[in-house]
Amino acid sequence: MDLRPPLTRPHRSRQASHAQLVAPFVLIAVVTVVDVLAPPEVHLGPFLAAAPAMTASFAGPRMTAFVGLVAVLAQVVVSTARTSLTDLNHTFQIIALIMISVFVTFFAHLREVHEKEMVQLRTVAETAQQVVLRPLHDRIGPLGVASVYLAAAAEAQIGGDLYAAARTDTGTRLIIGDVRGKGLAAVGDAALVLGAFRASAHQETELTGLVDYLEAAVSADLDGGDQGGESFVTAAVLEIPDDEPVLRLVSCGHPPPLVLRGSGGAVSLDVARPAPPLGLAGLVTSTVTAQTFPFGPGDVLLLYTDGVLEARDRAGTFYPLTERVAAWGGMPPQALLDHLCGDLLAHAAGNTLDDDAAMVAVRRPAPR
Repeated sequence: MDLRPPLTRPHRSRQASHAQLVAPFVLIAVVTVVDVLAPPEVHLGPFLAAAPAMTASFAGPRMTAFVGLVAVLAQVVVSTARTSLTDLNHTFQIIALIMISVFVTFFAHLREVHEKEMVQLRTVAETAQQVVLRPLHDRIGPLGVASVYLAAAAEAQIGGDLYAAARTDTGTRLIIGDVRGKGLAAVGDAALVLGAFRASAHQETELTGLVDYLEAAVSADLDGGDQGGESFVTAAVLEIPDDEPVLRLVSCGHPPPLVLRGSGGAVSLDVARPAPPLGLAGLVTSTVTAQTFPFGPGDVLLLYTDGVLEARDRAGTFYPLTERVAAWGGMPPQALLDHLCGDLLAHAAGNTLDDDAAMVAVRRPAPR
Protein backbone atom coordinates (compact mmCIF):
# COMPACT_ATOMS: atom_id res chain seq x y z
CA MET A 1 0.00 0.00 0.00
CA ASP A 2 1.54 3.27 -1.09
CA LEU A 3 0.61 6.29 1.01
CA ARG A 4 2.95 8.74 -0.67
CA PRO A 5 1.46 11.88 -2.25
CA PRO A 6 0.07 11.45 -5.76
CA LEU A 7 2.21 12.50 -8.68
CA THR A 8 -0.20 15.27 -9.64
CA ARG A 9 0.67 17.41 -6.62
CA PRO A 10 3.91 18.93 -7.99
CA HIS A 11 1.94 20.17 -11.04
CA ARG A 12 -0.62 21.85 -8.80
CA SER A 13 2.22 23.40 -6.75
CA ARG A 14 3.74 24.95 -9.88
CA GLN A 15 0.36 26.38 -10.81
CA ALA A 16 0.04 27.87 -7.33
CA SER A 17 3.50 29.49 -7.61
CA HIS A 18 2.62 31.09 -10.93
CA ALA A 19 -0.55 32.50 -9.41
CA GLN A 20 1.36 33.80 -6.40
CA LEU A 21 3.81 35.65 -8.65
CA VAL A 22 1.02 37.99 -9.70
CA ALA A 23 0.77 39.43 -6.18
CA PRO A 24 4.20 41.15 -5.95
CA PHE A 25 3.86 42.74 -9.41
CA VAL A 26 0.37 43.97 -8.57
CA LEU A 27 1.74 45.38 -5.32
CA ILE A 28 4.55 47.18 -7.17
CA ALA A 29 2.13 48.64 -9.72
CA VAL A 30 -0.36 49.83 -7.09
CA VAL A 31 2.30 51.40 -4.84
CA THR A 32 3.94 53.12 -7.80
CA VAL A 33 0.72 54.68 -9.11
CA VAL A 34 -0.53 55.76 -5.69
CA ASP A 35 2.86 57.15 -4.67
CA VAL A 36 3.08 59.25 -7.83
CA LEU A 37 -0.42 60.67 -7.29
CA ALA A 38 -0.07 61.11 -3.51
CA PRO A 39 0.51 64.53 -1.85
CA PRO A 40 4.18 65.63 -1.46
CA GLU A 41 4.26 64.81 2.27
CA VAL A 42 3.13 61.17 1.67
CA HIS A 43 5.79 58.57 0.74
CA LEU A 44 4.77 55.00 -0.04
CA GLY A 45 8.14 53.83 -1.37
CA PRO A 46 8.97 51.66 1.69
CA PHE A 47 6.01 49.43 0.81
CA LEU A 48 7.89 48.30 -2.33
CA ALA A 49 10.24 46.27 -0.10
CA ALA A 50 7.33 43.90 0.59
CA ALA A 51 7.38 42.70 -3.04
CA PRO A 52 10.79 40.91 -3.04
CA ALA A 53 10.27 39.78 0.57
CA MET A 54 6.95 38.20 -0.44
CA THR A 55 8.52 36.53 -3.48
CA ALA A 56 11.34 34.99 -1.42
CA SER A 57 8.79 32.97 0.58
CA PHE A 58 7.72 30.85 -2.41
CA ALA A 59 10.06 31.50 -5.36
CA GLY A 60 13.73 30.94 -6.08
CA PRO A 61 16.58 33.43 -5.88
CA ARG A 62 16.42 34.40 -9.57
CA MET A 63 12.77 35.35 -9.47
CA THR A 64 13.29 37.11 -6.13
CA ALA A 65 16.15 39.15 -7.60
CA PHE A 66 14.04 40.00 -10.65
CA VAL A 67 11.15 41.22 -8.52
CA GLY A 68 13.62 43.24 -6.44
CA LEU A 69 15.00 44.83 -9.62
CA VAL A 70 11.48 45.72 -10.79
CA ALA A 71 10.77 47.26 -7.39
CA VAL A 72 13.96 49.36 -7.58
CA LEU A 73 13.06 50.54 -11.08
CA ALA A 74 9.59 51.43 -9.83
CA GLN A 75 11.15 53.51 -7.03
CA VAL A 76 13.31 55.27 -9.63
CA VAL A 77 10.18 56.08 -11.64
CA VAL A 78 8.49 57.46 -8.53
CA SER A 79 11.55 59.54 -7.66
CA THR A 80 11.75 61.00 -11.17
CA ALA A 81 8.03 61.75 -11.30
CA ARG A 82 7.83 63.41 -7.89
CA THR A 83 11.16 65.24 -7.52
CA SER A 84 14.46 63.90 -8.86
CA LEU A 85 16.90 61.05 -8.33
CA THR A 86 19.17 63.36 -6.36
CA ASP A 87 16.49 63.99 -3.75
CA LEU A 88 17.97 62.74 -0.46
CA ASN A 89 14.77 61.00 0.70
CA HIS A 90 14.32 59.05 -2.51
CA THR A 91 18.04 58.26 -2.70
CA PHE A 92 17.95 56.56 0.70
CA GLN A 93 14.74 54.72 -0.25
CA ILE A 94 16.43 53.32 -3.36
CA ILE A 95 19.55 52.28 -1.43
CA ALA A 96 17.45 50.61 1.29
CA LEU A 97 15.36 48.78 -1.33
CA ILE A 98 18.50 47.50 -3.05
CA MET A 99 19.90 46.20 0.24
CA ILE A 100 16.65 44.48 1.20
CA SER A 101 16.41 42.86 -2.24
CA VAL A 102 19.95 41.50 -1.92
CA PHE A 103 19.26 40.08 1.54
CA VAL A 104 15.99 38.35 0.64
CA THR A 105 17.55 36.98 -2.56
CA PHE A 106 20.30 35.39 -0.45
CA PHE A 107 17.71 33.91 1.92
CA ALA A 108 15.78 32.54 -1.06
CA HIS A 109 19.00 30.88 -2.22
CA LEU A 110 19.48 29.26 1.20
CA ARG A 111 15.89 28.02 1.21
CA GLU A 112 16.31 26.54 -2.27
CA VAL A 113 19.50 24.72 -1.20
CA HIS A 114 17.69 23.35 1.87
CA GLU A 115 14.77 22.13 -0.26
CA LYS A 116 17.15 20.32 -2.62
CA GLU A 117 18.80 18.63 0.35
CA MET A 118 15.38 17.54 1.66
CA VAL A 119 14.48 16.10 -1.75
CA GLN A 120 17.73 14.12 -1.75
CA LEU A 121 17.08 12.86 1.77
CA ARG A 122 13.58 11.75 0.84
CA THR A 123 14.93 9.97 -2.21
CA VAL A 124 17.47 8.14 -0.06
CA ALA A 125 14.75 7.27 2.46
CA GLU A 126 12.48 5.87 -0.25
CA THR A 127 15.38 3.85 -1.67
CA ALA A 128 16.20 2.52 1.80
CA GLN A 129 12.57 1.59 2.29
CA GLN A 130 12.52 -0.39 -0.94
CA VAL A 131 15.76 -2.19 -0.04
CA VAL A 132 15.23 -2.81 3.67
CA LEU A 133 11.44 -3.10 3.82
CA ARG A 134 10.55 -4.62 0.48
CA PRO A 135 6.89 -4.32 -0.51
CA LEU A 136 5.03 -7.61 -0.26
CA HIS A 137 3.44 -9.02 -3.39
CA ASP A 138 -0.34 -8.99 -3.43
CA ARG A 139 -0.28 -12.78 -3.88
CA ILE A 140 2.17 -15.16 -2.26
CA GLY A 141 1.44 -18.75 -3.19
CA PRO A 142 -2.30 -19.25 -2.67
CA LEU A 143 -2.55 -16.37 -0.19
CA GLY A 144 -3.76 -12.85 -0.85
CA VAL A 145 -1.51 -10.32 0.91
CA ALA A 146 -1.44 -6.58 1.59
CA SER A 147 0.90 -4.49 3.74
CA VAL A 148 1.27 -0.90 4.91
CA TYR A 149 3.79 1.14 6.88
CA LEU A 150 2.65 4.32 8.64
CA ALA A 151 5.56 6.46 9.85
CA ALA A 152 4.93 8.59 12.92
CA ALA A 153 7.33 11.31 11.66
CA ALA A 154 5.98 13.23 8.71
CA GLU A 155 9.30 13.17 6.83
CA ALA A 156 10.16 9.59 7.65
CA GLN A 157 9.70 6.65 5.30
CA ILE A 158 10.98 3.83 7.45
CA GLY A 159 11.76 3.18 11.10
CA GLY A 160 12.10 0.25 13.48
CA ASP A 161 8.96 -1.68 12.45
CA LEU A 162 9.48 -4.53 10.02
CA TYR A 163 7.72 -7.26 8.09
CA ALA A 164 8.65 -9.81 5.42
CA ALA A 165 7.38 -12.99 3.78
CA ALA A 166 9.08 -15.99 2.20
CA ARG A 167 7.84 -19.01 0.28
CA THR A 168 8.93 -22.53 1.18
CA ASP A 169 8.22 -25.89 -0.43
CA THR A 170 5.17 -26.43 1.78
CA GLY A 171 3.81 -22.98 2.56
CA THR A 172 4.49 -19.34 3.41
CA ARG A 173 6.45 -17.91 6.31
CA LEU A 174 5.95 -14.39 7.62
CA ILE A 175 7.49 -12.14 10.23
CA ILE A 176 6.37 -8.87 11.72
CA GLY A 177 8.39 -7.11 14.37
CA ASP A 178 9.19 -3.91 16.22
CA VAL A 179 12.68 -2.81 17.23
CA ARG A 180 13.02 -1.10 20.58
CA GLY A 181 14.20 2.47 20.04
CA LYS A 182 14.12 4.93 17.17
CA GLY A 183 16.39 6.52 14.62
CA LEU A 184 19.14 5.01 12.52
CA ALA A 185 20.01 2.42 15.16
CA ALA A 186 16.47 1.02 14.98
CA VAL A 187 16.62 0.96 11.18
CA GLY A 188 19.91 -0.95 11.36
CA ASP A 189 18.45 -3.52 13.77
CA ALA A 190 15.38 -3.92 11.55
CA ALA A 191 17.62 -4.54 8.54
CA LEU A 192 19.54 -7.15 10.55
CA VAL A 193 16.38 -9.08 11.46
CA LEU A 194 14.99 -8.91 7.94
CA GLY A 195 18.28 -10.10 6.45
CA ALA A 196 18.46 -13.01 8.87
CA PHE A 197 14.85 -13.97 8.13
CA ARG A 198 15.33 -13.91 4.36
CA ALA A 199 18.52 -15.94 4.66
CA SER A 200 17.09 -18.68 6.88
CA ALA A 201 13.36 -18.87 6.06
CA HIS A 202 14.06 -21.27 3.18
CA GLN A 203 16.65 -23.33 5.03
CA GLU A 204 15.22 -24.07 8.47
CA THR A 205 12.82 -27.00 8.40
CA GLU A 206 11.06 -26.16 11.66
CA LEU A 207 9.59 -22.80 12.60
CA THR A 208 11.28 -23.01 15.98
CA GLY A 209 14.64 -23.46 14.24
CA LEU A 210 13.99 -20.27 12.27
CA VAL A 211 13.31 -18.35 15.47
CA ASP A 212 16.47 -19.77 17.07
CA TYR A 213 18.46 -18.55 14.06
CA LEU A 214 16.93 -15.06 14.34
CA GLU A 215 17.70 -14.97 18.06
CA ALA A 216 21.32 -15.96 17.45
CA ALA A 217 21.73 -13.33 14.73
CA VAL A 218 20.25 -10.53 16.84
CA SER A 219 22.10 -11.53 20.02
CA ALA A 220 25.46 -11.74 18.23
CA ASP A 221 25.02 -8.28 16.77
CA LEU A 222 23.91 -6.72 20.05
CA ASP A 223 26.74 -8.36 21.97
CA GLY A 224 29.18 -6.73 19.57
CA GLY A 225 27.57 -3.33 19.89
CA ASP A 226 27.35 -0.80 22.68
CA GLN A 227 23.67 -1.13 23.56
CA GLY A 228 24.50 -3.05 26.69
CA GLY A 229 21.47 -5.32 26.47
CA GLU A 230 19.05 -2.42 26.13
CA SER A 231 18.05 -3.22 22.57
CA PHE A 232 15.69 -6.00 21.54
CA VAL A 233 13.10 -6.86 18.93
CA THR A 234 9.57 -8.07 19.52
CA ALA A 235 8.40 -10.32 16.70
CA ALA A 236 5.70 -12.70 15.57
CA VAL A 237 6.95 -15.46 13.26
CA LEU A 238 4.34 -17.52 11.42
CA GLU A 239 4.07 -20.41 9.03
CA ILE A 240 0.96 -20.99 6.89
CA PRO A 241 0.90 -24.43 5.21
CA ASP A 242 -0.63 -24.65 1.75
CA ASP A 243 -2.45 -27.95 2.38
CA GLU A 244 -3.68 -27.48 5.98
CA PRO A 245 -6.33 -25.02 7.27
CA VAL A 246 -4.05 -23.91 10.11
CA LEU A 247 -1.21 -21.57 10.91
CA ARG A 248 1.71 -21.99 13.30
CA LEU A 249 2.86 -19.08 15.40
CA VAL A 250 5.85 -18.25 17.56
CA SER A 251 5.36 -15.03 19.50
CA CYS A 252 8.49 -13.30 20.75
CA GLY A 253 6.87 -10.76 23.03
CA HIS A 254 4.82 -9.30 20.16
CA PRO A 255 1.14 -8.23 20.22
CA PRO A 256 -1.05 -11.21 19.26
CA PRO A 257 -2.23 -11.41 15.64
CA LEU A 258 -5.95 -11.42 14.87
CA VAL A 259 -7.90 -13.80 12.66
CA LEU A 260 -11.04 -12.31 11.12
CA ARG A 261 -13.73 -14.78 10.21
CA GLY A 262 -15.86 -14.26 7.13
CA SER A 263 -18.98 -14.59 9.26
CA GLY A 264 -17.80 -11.80 11.57
CA GLY A 265 -15.72 -11.64 14.71
CA ALA A 266 -12.04 -11.33 15.48
CA VAL A 267 -10.06 -14.02 17.30
CA SER A 268 -6.89 -13.03 19.12
CA LEU A 269 -4.08 -15.57 18.69
CA ASP A 270 -2.70 -15.61 22.23
CA VAL A 271 0.02 -18.21 22.57
CA ALA A 272 0.27 -20.25 25.76
CA ARG A 273 4.08 -20.11 25.95
CA PRO A 274 5.48 -16.94 24.36
CA ALA A 275 9.20 -16.64 23.75
CA PRO A 276 11.17 -13.61 24.95
CA PRO A 277 11.86 -10.80 22.46
CA LEU A 278 14.75 -11.42 20.10
CA GLY A 279 17.98 -10.42 21.76
CA LEU A 280 16.81 -11.25 25.30
CA ALA A 281 16.79 -15.06 25.21
CA GLY A 282 20.09 -15.19 27.10
CA LEU A 283 18.54 -13.34 30.06
CA VAL A 284 15.73 -15.83 30.71
CA THR A 285 15.27 -19.57 30.62
CA SER A 286 12.71 -20.50 27.97
CA THR A 287 12.03 -22.94 25.17
CA VAL A 288 10.78 -21.75 21.80
CA THR A 289 7.52 -23.48 20.91
CA ALA A 290 5.19 -23.05 17.95
CA GLN A 291 1.44 -23.10 18.62
CA THR A 292 -1.10 -24.10 16.00
CA PHE A 293 -4.30 -22.12 15.35
CA PRO A 294 -7.17 -22.69 12.89
CA PHE A 295 -6.87 -20.64 9.69
CA GLY A 296 -9.41 -21.83 7.18
CA PRO A 297 -10.61 -20.73 3.75
CA GLY A 298 -11.96 -17.19 3.75
CA ASP A 299 -10.21 -16.23 7.00
CA VAL A 300 -8.07 -13.09 7.12
CA LEU A 301 -4.97 -12.85 9.31
CA LEU A 302 -4.06 -9.39 10.58
CA LEU A 303 -0.51 -8.75 11.79
CA TYR A 304 0.35 -5.39 13.34
CA THR A 305 2.83 -3.59 15.56
CA ASP A 306 2.12 -1.78 18.82
CA GLY A 307 1.95 1.58 17.05
CA VAL A 308 -1.61 0.59 16.11
CA LEU A 309 -2.63 -0.22 19.68
CA GLU A 310 -0.95 2.88 21.13
CA ALA A 311 -2.74 5.40 18.91
CA ARG A 312 -4.74 7.71 21.19
CA ASP A 313 -7.52 10.16 20.58
CA ARG A 314 -7.67 13.60 22.21
CA ALA A 315 -9.19 12.08 25.34
CA GLY A 316 -6.25 9.66 25.68
CA THR A 317 -8.24 6.55 24.70
CA PHE A 318 -6.25 3.84 22.94
CA TYR A 319 -7.40 2.57 19.57
CA PRO A 320 -9.77 -0.43 20.09
CA LEU A 321 -8.36 -2.56 17.31
CA THR A 322 -10.18 -5.84 18.03
CA GLU A 323 -13.55 -4.12 18.38
CA ARG A 324 -13.13 -2.10 15.20
CA VAL A 325 -12.00 -4.93 12.90
CA ALA A 326 -14.46 -7.53 14.22
CA ALA A 327 -16.97 -6.66 11.50
CA TRP A 328 -14.47 -6.30 8.64
CA GLY A 329 -13.68 -9.97 8.10
CA GLY A 330 -15.27 -10.16 4.67
CA MET A 331 -12.98 -7.53 3.15
CA PRO A 332 -10.05 -8.40 0.87
CA PRO A 333 -6.63 -7.69 2.43
CA GLN A 334 -6.02 -4.40 0.62
CA ALA A 335 -9.50 -3.06 1.30
CA LEU A 336 -9.16 -4.11 4.94
CA LEU A 337 -5.92 -2.16 5.40
CA ASP A 338 -7.28 0.86 3.53
CA HIS A 339 -10.27 0.93 5.84
CA LEU A 340 -8.16 0.27 8.93
CA CYS A 341 -5.64 3.03 8.11
CA GLY A 342 -8.38 5.59 7.55
CA ASP A 343 -10.11 4.63 10.78
CA LEU A 344 -6.84 4.59 12.74
CA LEU A 345 -5.77 8.06 11.58
CA ALA A 346 -9.25 9.42 12.22
CA HIS A 347 -9.02 8.10 15.79
CA ALA A 348 -5.51 9.47 16.43
CA ALA A 349 -5.30 13.01 17.80
CA GLY A 350 -4.28 15.38 15.03
CA ASN A 351 -4.39 12.51 12.50
CA THR A 352 -0.83 11.61 13.50
CA LEU A 353 0.59 8.58 15.29
CA ASP A 354 2.88 8.64 18.31
CA ASP A 355 4.77 5.59 17.04
CA ASP A 356 5.36 3.92 13.70
CA ALA A 357 2.76 1.33 12.73
CA ALA A 358 3.11 -1.62 10.36
CA MET A 359 0.26 -3.89 9.29
CA VAL A 360 0.04 -7.00 7.14
CA ALA A 361 -3.21 -8.68 6.08
CA VAL A 362 -3.20 -12.26 4.74
CA ARG A 363 -6.24 -14.07 3.38
CA ARG A 364 -6.59 -17.75 2.65
CA PRO A 365 -8.85 -17.94 -0.40
CA ALA A 366 -12.20 -19.65 -0.11
CA PRO A 367 -12.79 -22.65 -2.39
CA ARG A 368 -14.51 -21.79 -5.63
